[in-house]
Amino acid sequence: MDIRISLSDGVPIYQQIVTQVRYLVAAGQLEPGVELPPIRSLAQRIQVNPNTVARAYRELEREGVVEKRSTKGTFVSQSVIRLSARHRQSELRDRIDQLLAEARQLGFNNDQLLEQIESRLRILDRKQKRADSAKPGKN
Repeated sequence: MDIRISLSDGVPIYQQIVTQVRYLVAAGQLEPGVELPPIRSLAQRIQVNPNTVARAYRELEREGVVEKRSTKGTFVSQSVIRLSARHRQSELRDRIDQLLAEARQLGFNNDQLLEQIESRLRILDRKQKRADSAKPGKN
């Protein structure tokens, strides 16, 4: 589970975790029944207080996204529905709109923004190729 925290965007850390887990589940990247990382493990990995992760997990449980199974852990709820293609496109548009607004506030013009996006895509593609080649059975 890839969670990234931004300390500069003004959104509370627990809410960033909630939003990202909700998105991963809705997009089908976290399937129903999959166990989330233990609170302490995730807190250590993203370098936040375990209470912050616990608060995020409680919020996700309240929303029905995850369910606690006594001492076994926290799992993606079996009743969660994956987002349709239309909803995924809507989510992407919302995120793009947010990126555009923030880029303009930071003084980037369209060409600079496109250059940054293309650069990041190349980096992500290289990382994905390395990850794919490292999988068992790939040589």
